[in-house]
Amino acid sequence: MLELAKWDPAKELEEMSERFNRFFGTQKKNGNGNGGESLTVAKWAPAVDVTETDKEYAIKAELPEVKKEDVKVNVDNGCLTIQGERKQEKEEKNKKYHRIERSYGSFFRSFTLPDDADATKISAECKDGILNIKLPKTDKPKSKTTEVKIS
Repeated sequence: MLELAKWDPAKELEEMSERFNRFFGTQKKNGNGNGGESLTVAKWAPAVDVTETDKEYAIKAELPEVKKEDVKVNVDNGCLTIQGERKQEKEEKNKKYHRIERSYGSFFRSFTLPDDADATKISAECKDGILNIKLPKTDKPKSKTTEVKIS
């Protein structure tokens, strides 16, 4: 005999969120309570500007109070990733916090590189809280679009 269960929208949203996180390979920092491996989810994402000239692409990311030792820039399979962490100040005994609005913790940004970007000549510089990434363009001509006939 079948039993009827009362529909709980909050439970359904939580299950959907867990499925979504599993699909993208992220979970809450404290884990999901069933002993599974937990991954750190980014708490904030630095603002970026992406620009292009005739000779290069440039990415400028705002990383205030992030040490360059706490930032990693990688290129893998046509994808540029910027990841790191902004560490929170340690609480001082005589200091009272009335409001904390700035975000702390790990961050992760990724960008698909255009076909004409030369990932072998990428350079990055971190100065005054700004990460500047320069990605030169290759001299190779872009591939032409070919129409494929469907039979």
